[in-house]
Amino acid sequence: MLPNSCDTFVALPPSTEGQNIVFGKNSDRPCDEVQEVVYFPSKNHEDGVKVECTYIEIEQAAHTYAVVLSRPAWLWGAEMGANEHQVCIGNEAVWGKEGADEDEALLGMDLVRLALERADTAQKALDVITELLEKYGQGGNCMEDESGFTYHNSFLISDRTEAWVLETAGKYWAAEIVKEGYRNISNQYSITTKMDKEHPGLKDYAREKGWWDGQAQFSFADVYSFQTTARIEAAGGRYCEGRKLLEKSKGHITAETMMDILRDKESGINMEGMFMTTGSMVSVVPTDPDLPGVHFFTATPDPERSVFKPFVFVPDIKQLKHTCSPCYGEEDPVKKKPRFQSKPNRKHPLFLKHEVVAAIIDSTGERGQKIIEKMRDLETLKLAEMQKYLTLGIEDKTLLVHLFTDTVTEEFNIYSKA
Repeated sequence: MLPNSCDTFVALPPSTEGQNIVFGKNSDRPCDEVQEVVYFPSKNHEDGVKVECTYIEIEQAAHTYAVVLSRPAWLWGAEMGANEHQVCIGNEAVWGKEGADEDEALLGMDLVRLALERADTAQKALDVITELLEKYGQGGNCMEDESGFTYHNSFLISDRTEAWVLETAGKYWAAEIVKEGYRNISNQYSITTKMDKEHPGLKDYAREKGWWDGQAQFSFADVYSFQTTARIEAAGGRYCEGRKLLEKSKGHITAETMMDILRDKESGINMEGMFMTTGSMVSVVPTDPDLPGVHFFTATPDPERSVFKPFVFVPDIKQLKHTCSPCYGEEDPVKKKPRFQSKPNRKHPLFLKHEVVAAIIDSTGERGQKIIEKMRDLETLKLAEMQKYLTLGIEDKTLLVHLFTDTVTEEFNIYSKA
């Protein structure tokens, strides 16, 4: 069962409508995997404290920022998310000539969360990831079973002013800055000769391995990639289709535009099958630091049959109970060795209700269409409400403490009448 999809996008002025940065990602994972949306507040930590990631413990930072994450419910890290400083990150599985390590280390998804918790700009997030890669490496099973499914990672990182593409092969990496326009990544290396930052040993390692002669112009993607595999060809097709969809709306890309791109099934960006889109995220971050960012998450599979629900960082937010999966603590089969001997029920309340309604939508014509129309009406209403905050700011932050949870409750109300 090979992954066929995973796509992350960012658009910056002048490609966007207004002075906003628009970020989006589809997380494409095994079709039976539950993706939850969770919130963790900022926190100070004592010296010497460790943080337990999915497989290994590492040193904790003195302070971690508040984060909202969309993640496979069985692991510690995240597929995508944002922090209180409006840094957004999504990761992609990539494969190349450098073999992916089955030994347990940091997952790429762990690195997403660690960077969001520790960095207040996109460039600092890049530095966090590359420093942790150098110290701890990346590796370990990336699915909740005994398949030994491993990969390297690429990352798209944005903040209020710029974006970075970071692509890795083991501890080696290359990075490209994006100051304007748009950029997308899929399950392939995409950085070629424009490398704004790189691992100091990147080229020497390639020469030692015989991948580069030291004379030709160095292209990271050409040197480190497999050239012909079905997986790479599929990723390349989606990458090109994604660029076309961004180009089509260049100059007026909005949250709605990004949601439409993530819902596009013809391009393969909205994936169906054994690997499918299990969660989606769209963020709108104004370049004006006085205005709030708004982060929309589905917390349910298939964005075509889901509602993008808004989240805004304000004080006193509590855990997002409707999209938080059951916790099994030290009894979780992921934590026990040998790992993955069983798979517990990880379905959160929204997932359970959505699962029933999705079946109704699939099996009924007009009735299903009416449900989707009501879901879109709710989404449109929330987009309009959020546009006011994105334009004018927030006068009373207490009104937004329960924004995401209240929107899920409104989604429940639609489902109860289905």
